[in-house]
Amino acid sequence: MTKAEAALQQPDRFRSGSRRKDSFLTFVWKHRPLYIMLIPCLVYFLAFRYVPLLGSVIAFKDYNIFEGFLQSEWVGLKWFEQLFTYPQFYRLMKNTLIISAYSIVFAFPAPIILACLLNELRLMAFKRTVQTVIYLPHFLSWTIVYGLSYMMFSTQSGMFNQFLQELGGKAVNLLQAPEYFRSLVVGAGIWKEMGWSTIIFLAGLAGISPSLYEAAKIDGAGRWKQFLYITMPGLLPTITILLLLKIGNVMDVGFEQIYVFLSPITFSVGDVLDTYSYRQGIISGQFSLTTAIGLFKSFIGFALLVFANRVSRSTTGESLY
Repeated sequence: MTKAEAALQQPDRFRSGSRRKDSFLTFVWKHRPLYIMLIPCLVYFLAFRYVPLLGSVIAFKDYNIFEGFLQSEWVGLKWFEQLFTYPQFYRLMKNTLIISAYSIVFAFPAPIILACLLNELRLMAFKRTVQTVIYLPHFLSWTIVYGLSYMMFSTQSGMFNQFLQELGGKAVNLLQAPEYFRSLVVGAGIWKEMGWSTIIFLAGLAGISPSLYEAAKIDGAGRWKQFLYITMPGLLPTITILLLLKIGNVMDVGFEQIYVFLSPITFSVGDVLDTYSYRQGIISGQFSLTTAIGLFKSFIGFALLVFANRVSRSTTGESLY
């Protein structure tokens, strides 16, 4: 029997597998410029995202910078136990979750509403001007944002308090009052990032077919019904994905955002896991404890993401995977 005859007698699954392989290689070669452009991204994620994961082992060691993470002594779950038995651990978790809840409830819907409002503008010159103005705060550092907040809410020279006093009221110390701290931090975050986040939702709105709105107008649907039955369903996939990613990052409230507003007076309501990690890692040099905090946050975020993804898939049909 010749080789050709033997090849013809092979099962179809082997020949189909070979064809799929050849087809894939042909596809890659045909689109090789795109794959070549993809290489820097892959190298970036490999070098700065996946390789550093090997350093997570120091969460289970008594890390010494002179001995390295390979030679440092194993201590098991010592640092996790120290974290969970920390007297203020409940306060850290409470503050972190409350500020994250504020962000999800108030900060997440803000760019959606703004995108829908901008989408209704028909004068393109005015629309572009408004978009440019609301994008600008994204490029400001949190130090500048705090400086602007001080100029606005300071009891001595703040515009807000001067206006209150002109009306006969008393100055309100918003920057130092614990009861206003979380609202102030989240509000500053909304002002800073709302315009930038709007870009994604405007892109989602641009993907909705104009023919749907034309058909709705013919059927007599007003602007409100068009929004309910066309705009919102069209934005639902984008909203779902971004909300799931937001839930996955629920333990990350933003160190800089909190730190610039934090003071001894507001410490009880503003001290979060990120600021505690900064004190222990950068100031005290306890790198193993800091890594343990990071792993704990990652585990909680991953668990919440998996749960939220299942709920979303079963209720809306939309999910990350």
